[in-house]
Amino acid sequence: MTCRDRILSEEFQDFLTYYILPEGTLEEEVSGGAFCSVPVSGRLWSVYFNRRSLPPLSFSGYQYRYVTELYGLAEEFVWGAQGQRFDPQPLNAGGITQLQGEPLFLTGRNVVIGFADTGIDYRSPVFRRQDGSSRILAIWDQTDQTGTPPAGFYYGSEYTREQINAALSLENPLEAVPVTDENGHGTRMASVAAGSAVNDGIDFLGAAPEADIVVVKLKQAKQYLLDFYLIPEGVPAYESNDIVLAVKYLNSFAVPFVRPVCICLGIGRSFGDHRSNSALSRYLSEVGSDINRAVVVSGGNEGNTAHHYAGTVTERESEEIEVRVGEGTRGFLMEIWGNLPSYFSVMVRSPGGEEIPVINSRLEREVEYSFIYGRSRIRIDYQLNDPATGSEVAVIRLEEPAAGIWTFRLVQEASGYGAFQMWLPIRQFVEGSVEFLRPNPDSTLTSPSYAQDVLGVSAYNSRNNSFYINSGRGFALDGRIKPELAAPGVDLSTASGTLRGSAVVASASGTSLAAAVAAGGCAQLLQWCVPDGNYPDINGTGLISFLVRGAARDAAQSYPNRTFGFGRLDMAGVFDWIAGIGRG
Repeated sequence: MTCRDRILSEEFQDFLTYYILPEGTLEEEVSGGAFCSVPVSGRLWSVYFNRRSLPPLSFSGYQYRYVTELYGLAEEFVWGAQGQRFDPQPLNAGGITQLQGEPLFLTGRNVVIGFADTGIDYRSPVFRRQDGSSRILAIWDQTDQTGTPPAGFYYGSEYTREQINAALSLENPLEAVPVTDENGHGTRMASVAAGSAVNDGIDFLGAAPEADIVVVKLKQAKQYLLDFYLIPEGVPAYESNDIVLAVKYLNSFAVPFVRPVCICLGIGRSFGDHRSNSALSRYLSEVGSDINRAVVVSGGNEGNTAHHYAGTVTERESEEIEVRVGEGTRGFLMEIWGNLPSYFSVMVRSPGGEEIPVINSRLEREVEYSFIYGRSRIRIDYQLNDPATGSEVAVIRLEEPAAGIWTFRLVQEASGYGAFQMWLPIRQFVEGSVEFLRPNPDSTLTSPSYAQDVLGVSAYNSRNNSFYINSGRGFALDGRIKPELAAPGVDLSTASGTLRGSAVVASASGTSLAAAVAAGGCAQLLQWCVPDGNYPDINGTGLISFLVRGAARDAAQSYPNRTFGFGRLDMAGVFDWIAGIGRG
C-alpha cells in the first residue's frame, strides 16, 4: 500500500503533529504498513495511521489538539442570472479601482494569488488574458486521482498552465483538464480577487486583474470524520491535513524578491481556543511572517447565529446555560473552554427534565450517557489542561437530541473568578437548528482568522458602510486585535460559472468574498513593494501594518473595535498615507 492509498483510505486516521518522526517513512512499509507521513514544514508533519491499531476517535483519548479539525465555507447568499450587470462599487469603496490606472497601474502584475477552496471554472473568460490564454499558473485537484500529483504530495492531480491552455483550445476542455467547481464558491472568490478586465472592465473586473492564479481544489473530508462531527450529508467540509498541504503547495510558487504570493482562505470553524494555537493557525503564521508572503483569511459568518456564550462564575457557584434545539436536529458538538485557573463540573438536563449527575473535569475522561426517555445520547470528553493554552476544555457530543430547551449547568470548582466560553458549530455543520438562548455575538470570528501575522477580515456593506450583521466579530481571547480590517462583503458581483463561453455574473455575500477583495488589495500592495521595487523585503506583518495605517475610519467610532478592527479596507488610503497626503 502506497502513501497515496493511506492518505485516501477510510481505514487510515489523519493527524497533524509537531513530533519528530523517523526518517524514511514516506513511501516505505513501516510497522506492517501502519502509517505514512508527509513533511509540511520544520517539525510539522501530516501523518496517516491505520485505524485498526488505534483506539476509537475521541477528544479525551487523543488530546484535543490531535483530533483532526473540519472547516466549512464562509459564503452565504448567492443570487443572479446571466445578463446581470457587473457593479464595481465594492471595489471602488475599497480604494482598489483607483489604483489600477495612472499613475501606479497596480493590477497584481507579477504577483500570485493562491486559493484553497472548491475548485475553479478555468474556462471562464474572467480567468483569461485578452488573447484567450489562461492566467492560471497551476491547479492541484485533490479530488482527482487520474493524473499526476504535485511532486512531494502523493495524491490528487496537478494541471499546469500549459495543459490548461491546451485544453482551452479544445471543443470540450474538460476532456483534457477535468477540473470543475460544482459548488462555485472557489470560482466566485477567485473572480472577485483576480478576475480579468472583461470588455475593459465593463462586463467584469477583479481587484487584481493581472495577477497570476494558483488553485487547490480541496477534497471532502473522510467519512469517519464527517460522522464523528455529525456533519449533514452533502455539506462541504475540509480537514486540516488537506488545507495545510494546500497552503504548502500555494506557498511554493513564491520567488523571493521577484514574485510574491498572497494566499486567500475563505473557510473557517467556530471551535478551538480562539487564539492561534492550532496546527493550521501556527503554520499560517509561519507562512505569513516569511518574506514576500501574505495570508488573508475570512472571519466567518457566525456573528448572528447565536452560537457563542460567555459567562463567569465564582468558587462553588454555578451558571445555567440554556440551548434551544429544533425539531429534526440530528445532533451537534459543543465546546466549553475555561480560562485559568478555572475548572468546571458539568450537569446536563434534557427538555423532559431528565438529568445527568454533575461530572467533575478532574476525572479527565470520557463520559457517555443514554437518556431513558427518547433516543438522545450524550458524550462528554474532558481535558483539564490543553497543552497549547493550559485551559480546561470539554467537548459535548449530543446525538438525536430531543427538541426543546436543554440546560447545561457549570459549577466552578477552582477558587476565585472563573470565566468560560462556549461555542456551537458553524451554522451549516448542524442539521436542524440549535442556538443559545442568551448568546454573545463577540469573539465569533472563525479560525484560522485568529492566526498571527495573518490578515483576518470581517465584512461590511459598502453601499451604506454598515457592518454585515452575519459577519464574525473579534477580539481574540488573548486580547489581540482581530479582525484587523473589514472589507466589502455584501452584494458583490462575482463570476458564477460559464454559459456559452460567457461568464455568468451573480451577486453574493459573505466574509469569504470580503477576504477575496482584501487579497486583491494585498496583491496590489505586493506588486508595488516587490516587482516594482519599492519595498522588496516586505512580509505579511509589514503588509498588515500598511493596510491598518491607511484604513478608512469614521469619526463617530472608536478604533480598534470588535467589528471593523482598525477600520475599513482602503487601498487608495494606504498610498495616501505612504505619500504623506492628508485625508482630512
